[in-house]
Amino acid sequence: MRLNFFVSRKNTVTKPSSKAQEKVLTMGRLVGNRASQIPDRKQADMDEYVLLQRIVEGDASAFEVFYKHYYPRLFRFILRTTRQAELVEELIQETLLFVWEKPERFNYESKISTWVFGIAYHKALKAMAKTARRSQEMDMDELDEIIGDPMGNLAETTEIQDWLDCALDQLSVGQRAVIELTFQHGLAYQDIAKILGCPENTVKTRMFHARKKLHAFAEAQEN
Repeated sequence: MRLNFFVSRKNTVTKPSSKAQEKVLTMGRLVGNRASQIPDRKQADMDEYVLLQRIVEGDASAFEVFYKHYYPRLFRFILRTTRQAELVEELIQETLLFVWEKPERFNYESKISTWVFGIAYHKALKAMAKTARRSQEMDMDELDEIIGDPMGNLAETTEIQDWLDCALDQLSVGQRAVIELTFQHGLAYQDIAKILGCPENTVKTRMFHARKKLHAFAEAQEN
């Protein structure tokens, strides 16, 4: 797991803006070279609410632990949702920088993870709008079994991953987010609705259409 995301991306198509570069430098100063280290068990088990309170007080070491905890979760969520690898690192940076700069914006009406994923999702939508890329629409069934098992045969796992990537490419941004947050992060529809900023029934509707269309995709692949 690569936690240091301050290395420049050679494959990025557009040159980062001065504002983006400034954010990278800010995050670099906060986390520094220690970002590549794995937090010890004591750090990993630290209550998120305690960490956030320390961040409110300006504690950079608490932010470092928070950052290491959320980086891999945000990486997967943003990549799965946007399907645009070139956006991932910058969106993680912007999301976590928001947490550092405005931790008092958390209102304790939801889980901290719901708040963080919500920030990432809305920033992802804005970034995708800027790149003028429109997502497609499609879906599947029994996705929890396909996403979940990391212990299977490597070749089989790779084949499933390739299939899953093709399937998810057919989904809209909202549908991919619902699928990812449900099956990978284990969130309830109520929490997902808060993250996406929509009614809970909308989440259920997206899941219904996602399953239906992905099932059609699976059947098409078999024929």
